[in-house]
Amino acid sequence: MSPPKHFEQQPKKTHTKMASKTQTLTLTLSLLILISSCKSSQAAGIAIYWGQNGNEGTLADACNSGNYQFVNIAFLTTFGNNQTPVLNLAGHCDPPSGTCTGLSADIRTCQSKNIKVLLSIGGGAGSYSLTSADDARQVADYIWNNFLGGQSASRPLGDAVLDGVDFDIEAGGAQFYDELARSLNGHNAQAKTVYLAAAPQCPIPDAHLDAAIQTGLFDYVWVQFYNNPPCQYADGNADALLSSWNQWASVPATQVFMGLPAAPEAAPSGGFIPADALKSQVLPTIKNSPKYGGVMLWSRFYDNGYSASIKDSI
Repeated sequence: MSPPKHFEQQPKKTHTKMASKTQTLTLTLSLLILISSCKSSQAAGIAIYWGQNGNEGTLADACNSGNYQFVNIAFLTTFGNNQTPVLNLAGHCDPPSGTCTGLSADIRTCQSKNIKVLLSIGGGAGSYSLTSADDARQVADYIWNNFLGGQSASRPLGDAVLDGVDFDIEAGGAQFYDELARSLNGHNAQAKTVYLAAAPQCPIPDAHLDAAIQTGLFDYVWVQFYNNPPCQYADGNADALLSSWNQWASVPATQVFMGLPAAPEAAPSGGFIPADALKSQVLPTIKNSPKYGGVMLWSRFYDNGYSASIKDSI
């Protein structure tokens, strides 16, 4: 005699429950792995400035070094106030004659290695200012069409699409950079296509970028803790540096980086930290900050082994 049907079905029900638990556990583990990988994509790294010395090697060389996660192409030195924008890449190429369009191949090489390539605007020497909110929107449109995801017949770096814009504003007025940030961020409506970075001086609040940073739209803030004696490392003492870092570590940005010179000669007014001192006196403290993103270095030309010596400790 065959057993009643409810005895036949019972093992199947138990097996289904076990399978369901197994599937739930597998799904949970998968989600944890996914979350972990997302976090690792925000892992700390090194940002470098490239473009202001023709003897620093190619952009592809910089990215092939394996030392950097971000490269800022420096600089768009002239913009705003009805001026024709000017890209200055020192001895690398001459934008007006079209010889910089070949950099598209290098940019794509960098991006293929998951290195974000940004256009840095401003710099320590240049002719730039924003005279109105409308002026800021016009500059944003120019940058979008000529370097980012827009369209232009005269893209200085060719058809490669950069990952974002770095605000290295050290001159001119402080007004309307918040509007420039909002206008550039407006292109992120459908998907994240424009990353925003800022390079303020360490005295806080920054004289030029405070209003922009306070918008909360910046992904990366790499603070210049050099050429600024009140808030930089000096004579083996990191107290002023770390005190300033603690203030910057809470600004409304996704990640905050410690900006440093890659060699003593990169910062005539000081701030260089020997690699061993950085690893023993500074990194153990700043890495505890929830928004810690890594280290920014000025610049590729001066980076003769410094990034290689610190990257495993970042």
